Amino acid sequence: MDLWPGTAYPLGATFDGRGVNFALFSEHATAVDLCLIGERAKEVRVPLTEVDAHVWHGYLPNCQPGQRYGYRVSGLHDLAQGHRFNPNKLLLDPYAKAVSGQIRNHQGLFGYDFGEATSYNEDDSAAHTMLSVVINPFFDWGYDRPPKHAYADSVIYETHVRGLTMNHPEVPPEIRGTYAGVAHPAVIEHLTTLGVTAVELLPVHQFVDDPHLQDKGLSNYWGYNTIGFLAPHNGYSAYGHRGQQVTEFKSMVKSLHEADIEVILDVVYNHTAEGNHLGPTLSFRGIDNTSYYRLVDSDKAHYYDTTGTGNSLLMRNPHVLQLIMDSLRYWVTDMHVDGFRFDLAATLARQFHEVDKLSAFFDLVQQDPVISQVKLIAEPWDLGAGGYQVGNFPPLWTEWNGKYRDTVRDFWRGAPRTMGEFASRLTGSSDLYEHSARRPIASINFVVAHDGFTLRDLVSYQDKRNQANGEGGLDGESHNRSRNYGVEGPTDDPEVNAVRIRQQKNFLATLMLSQGVPMLAHGDEMGRTQLGNNNVYCQDNELAWMDWDLDPEQLELLDFTTRLIALRRDHPVFRRRRFFAGDADHGGQSDLGDIVWYTADAQVMADHDWEQTEQAFTVFLNGEAIPDRDSRGRLVRDDHFLLFFNGHHEAIPFTVPEGIDATGWRVVVDTFGLDEAAPWEAASVHEIPGRAVIVLQATPQPELLRG
Repeated sequence: MDLWPGTAYPLGATFDGRGVNFALFSEHATAVDLCLIGERAKEVRVPLTEVDAHVWHGYLPNCQPGQRYGYRVSGLHDLAQGHRFNPNKLLLDPYAKAVSGQIRNHQGLFGYDFGEATSYNEDDSAAHTMLSVVINPFFDWGYDRPPKHAYADSVIYETHVRGLTMNHPEVPPEIRGTYAGVAHPAVIEHLTTLGVTAVELLPVHQFVDDPHLQDKGLSNYWGYNTIGFLAPHNGYSAYGHRGQQVTEFKSMVKSLHEADIEVILDVVYNHTAEGNHLGPTLSFRGIDNTSYYRLVDSDKAHYYDTTGTGNSLLMRNPHVLQLIMDSLRYWVTDMHVDGFRFDLAATLARQFHEVDKLSAFFDLVQQDPVISQVKLIAEPWDLGAGGYQVGNFPPLWTEWNGKYRDTVRDFWRGAPRTMGEFASRLTGSSDLYEHSARRPIASINFVVAHDGFTLRDLVSYQDKRNQANGEGGLDGESHNRSRNYGVEGPTDDPEVNAVRIRQQKNFLATLMLSQGVPMLAHGDEMGRTQLGNNNVYCQDNELAWMDWDLDPEQLELLDFTTRLIALRRDHPVFRRRRFFAGDADHGGQSDLGDIVWYTADAQVMADHDWEQTEQAFTVFLNGEAIPDRDSRGRLVRDDHFLLFFNGHHEAIPFTVPEGIDATGWRVVVDTFGLDEAAPWEAASVHEIPGRAVIVLQATPQPELLRG
């Protein structure tokens, strides 16, 4: 076969219209064979003899998109030195932009004989592994433009390609669970009507179905088991695995952009699907184990693991950093995505052992002209020592605020003396972010996410019900930070159901009224349940999919959530770009500054009031004191709002504060459904039931009317 020398960059397989350049990094290999896979799995091996700066490369004229390929890499097999080369294993290209097939659990995938971890297995893996695919990079993007919503204006919707679409009655069966399904007009209409500005997709990088799950008849549903950092997962493609998944993904992004919805990817760069020393040899392990993975310094046959998945990528290796940065740039420039949420991001900051916010990875992101301009969201923890880093990421980053989640749950379950911290979370968590010159938008606020109870289950189950996962109930969060109302699970008791619905509304109202960026987990807007399973990572079935057959209570909850998001969108007082000037943690301002805290009887809060056991207070938000300007430099103005929070389990009389410029007040949020005709005006007293939120919008004085 006529192989030209080609070039060492770009890495991967690059089609230029006349042929394909292949380039693979391996610092310690002694030989590399490019393996072209034809129909009926016929394999043609072509040695790559050109090597520049540890990159093995060659150009194959007349090679076309759709060609399947892999690599066989030779070198030292010495576990003591960390080398696991084995040319019997057909390896995925780390830079593959499409992948065909899925692995099958077989001895041939493993570099050792089962039961003998230090042995050398010579079985060929070709019949049991996945194949890289050459793609056609050309696509008609038309007039596609990124929506570029400001963080402060964003409402993020965490969702799953399959879970969102598998049960949707208006999506044709043949495209349910696919990128094309997400792009269907009925799905996009739900998102636009709800009012979200971005979808945050659970992992869509090519991932592996874990062998141990296959053995149980389960599968990796969430996808946190990446093996291809540039390839869209082929299992979500309606039209094929020979590059069609790339075109389909691009079409989905284009359709969402046309609806003014951003696409954020949940990405897993902290580890790969090859697992620990007993995992399969699929790609990185066989290409250059010591370059790609962090090994235990004193025992290089084993992996240093801060992720709980068996391995961690070696973040101090420049080629690993290059792979991650090339991947990020590819998804922005070629696939047009708008941002990333980084799974277990603290691992990316472990240049050596400790978490270092000045690590090379953060330096690269900061100076990159492409990546520094998109949304960057960290899951600011991992499982290693010192891994909980909420509030400690660099200024360019936003963070999943785990302290927001915990505090809001504690407040609404009635945990004592949580008002002070609840106030901090409600106002943007200045205690976490202001010290590093960040603003409220650094806080990605959430109450629940994919890895835990749904919102409905949070208020319905005290204990997880994960038996279907086959792990003896040992997986998932160990306890539920909500409240058990005497009945576990589904019930026909109207009183219990009413309390559960009210608590869901309380959580949703708190989320949308808080400063920062709200993130809503898919289905929580309409009471989705997983029947108490708080870890559906392996449940690719009805348990995890969204149910679109809604009862009247679910429809009412959907309408309530939609109106909440609209209220937030229409009023900048709920999405300030700067922290409040008043003391947002304790005390208030008697001169009616931008925020004032009151007791239930309308007295300005004193320090001792924050320790009260009843946990009831009022917040005044001054719509005339927003230190922001619009695009033309004009000061932003809004209406005044009063927020009444009753976190106590019994009803409490609340007094409407005096001294605010308003001819009256009207109720715009009511999580209980008050049935009273008494007008809301200064000094009037209203009994607010236990566990409820009431929001009043001021009727402004005539001279304050705004156009």
